[in-house]
Amino acid sequence: MTIPVSHDEKVSIGYLVFENVLNLSKKDIMTDRSFTFPADRKIILDEILQRLNNQEPIQYIVGKADFYGRKFQVNNTVLIPRPETEELVRSVLETIGSLKRPIRVIDIGTGSGCIPITLKLESPETHVFATDISKDALCVAKENAKGLGADVTFIIHDILQEAIPYQNIDIVVSNPPYIALQEKATMSKNVVDHEPHTALFVPDDDAFLFYKAIAARSLEVLRPQGILVVEINERYGEDVKLVFENLNFHDVKIHKDISNKDRIVSGYAGIEN
Repeated sequence: MTIPVSHDEKVSIGYLVFENVLNLSKKDIMTDRSFTFPADRKIILDEILQRLNNQEPIQYIVGKADFYGRKFQVNNTVLIPRPETEELVRSVLETIGSLKRPIRVIDIGTGSGCIPITLKLESPETHVFATDISKDALCVAKENAKGLGADVTFIIHDILQEAIPYQNIDIVVSNPPYIALQEKATMSKNVVDHEPHTALFVPDDDAFLFYKAIAARSLEVLRPQGILVVEINERYGEDVKLVFENLNFHDVKIHKDISNKDRIVSGYAGIEN
């Protein structure tokens, strides 16, 4: 299934292309500023058009994606950061603010590093760690941390096979793979054909594979009353809530996103107050 591109999306893509290829801002274009169109730029624009016609996401083509007001490097080894994940970050930042002390946070399956880097930049006193199974993804995350000036500790780690290698954690956060393989047929080609499948899909017969592993391993490292916060498939809010509750997390809640869809599940470790 190919989802049609709306007029607004086409306009946004156009602005991104002109900004990154011709160094023209939206303001330049809107004010009809005159400029000389270099011949070599036409070749690049033709290549971009071909890649767009092949359903490649514009973020991969220009190598950048916006997240929380910042630009992150991206390529096809990492997922493109999405607005829903900004809501996950806001939820974690609210928790950080409520604790009113320096805390320790770890992001599981960090990809581009957009979550831990944003948390560190928005809350400089927070000690932030991040893991991923992919060496290529960690290279991107480290480059983003360096470019944006964020002091985040990154390690390679397989949450399905290995314990979390840190203790006394206040918050575990994760946006793990959560799309069942059976959903692939209904998804846009620009996602299915270009974004990393290991970061997207889970087996149809074990859709909560990562949530179970993350929740179980989080209990081993969270302080009493530490919190686990995860992004979820909108279809599975109650199921992920049950995963948490079966492992004795308490005060487990489902949070909706700006589109009123189930998007985040949170729960507390330790004995309920």
